[in-house]
Amino acid sequence: MTAPIPSMLPHSPAEEWHEILKPMLLRMPGLPQDLFRRMRGANLTFGDRVHCPFLRPFFLSPEDEERVRTVAETIAELGERVVVAALDDRHLFAQLHLREEEERLARIPVGFGPASTASRLDAFLLPDSLKFAEYNGESPAGAGYAETLAEIFNELPMMGQFARKYEVHRYALSAKLLEALLQSYRDWGGSAQKPQIAIVDWEEVPTWSEFEILQARFEEIGIPTLIADPRQLEWDGKSLLFRGKKIDLVYRRVLINDIVAKPGECSALVKAYTAGAVCVANNFRCKIPHVKAFFAVLTDEQNGALFSLSERELILMHIPWTRVVADVQTAHYGEHVELLAFIRKERENLVLKPSDEYGGSGVTLGWETSEAAWDEAIGRALTAKNGAWIVQERIPIRREIFPYIAQAGRVDYRDMLVDFAPYLFRGKLCGFLTRLSSTGLANVTSGGGQVPAFRVAPRSHASN
Repeated sequence: MTAPIPSMLPHSPAEEWHEILKPMLLRMPGLPQDLFRRMRGANLTFGDRVHCPFLRPFFLSPEDEERVRTVAETIAELGERVVVAALDDRHLFAQLHLREEEERLARIPVGFGPASTASRLDAFLLPDSLKFAEYNGESPAGAGYAETLAEIFNELPMMGQFARKYEVHRYALSAKLLEALLQSYRDWGGSAQKPQIAIVDWEEVPTWSEFEILQARFEEIGIPTLIADPRQLEWDGKSLLFRGKKIDLVYRRVLINDIVAKPGECSALVKAYTAGAVCVANNFRCKIPHVKAFFAVLTDEQNGALFSLSERELILMHIPWTRVVADVQTAHYGEHVELLAFIRKERENLVLKPSDEYGGSGVTLGWETSEAAWDEAIGRALTAKNGAWIVQERIPIRREIFPYIAQAGRVDYRDMLVDFAPYLFRGKLCGFLTRLSSTGLANVTSGGGQVPAFRVAPRSHASN
């Protein structure tokens, strides 16, 4: 039996997009610069760089979306379960290696509602596997950017042609985020029909433009929204105030690390939270599943009783084996190992990273590191004064070809690592942050870029 000739094989959505793009670039050479102009006009910049130097979205099928939904929502549910269990069990809490002040904040009573109103998982989605590298249970950025970027791509000339063959779905992230925030406010006991929201973070953060995007979208839906630096908040003993206005609901983007490091500058927020005078989402308990040691809790057999058999199977399949770095004995898939000796021996298959950093800070990929540098990294992990480090097994990554806008608007095709991060609002999958990188680390702060994600399905022949 002869193989079909290549032209008869069905195109993938990405190949279809590239076939539409190539002639269009010849007809419209200004297209890359126009995309950059639109992004700058929509505040899609990180410092002076635009978020997306790529001319194609990431496409996922309805089957892929369902596969991700099932696993991601389960992990978010386990995060909430570990919060409740850890607050009740000192041995479990100790495994997470929170600092003393973080523990104090986590133990402040907050009433009902989830610890993580908004969270995000970092994943690698392959045809035959789905692995999660970490859980951002605290205050994930980018939902406003991802939604705006999808709207810009939806208006590109390629999309009209592409949409004749594919049904294209984009994700209404800001409306879903607002819905989740308002539900957490009601859980907390809030009764205002239109509570006054304050998005709270430092004025100097590079993501301030995203707060402006979210503010505009929340207000469009009819919910009054301010953006405030923690230093501008006041506590009068009864209410949290910003420029004389009472705040009902804080969408907290200032990190707990910063609240701990700058207690004086964040004191109004912490006092109002402690007094139960304002709803804060995510609340301070979210730090428990946010630290990377959370994956060590999930994958360590000693905690197996916390999870059902099907949950343990899901963890085994989708969460990389993770341990806090220490001179201890542990199990590696049922085999007894001396952890430090194991880490040294298995360098090619392991990653070292601080349990509580972001932006790729401190991450050491064993397969890209010399033996001497690996030993140094292990030493750093063992002697770190400011929090624990974790070791995690290497996971398979996804790479795809993307059209990249190079200098002077020239477009070339680059093989990029795809980091695919589902957003979960109150534990429900609501959309994705998709980051591309040429190196082993995929995040905007380490020089990567972002593309929008669309769910696509071929249209039936009749609708062509």
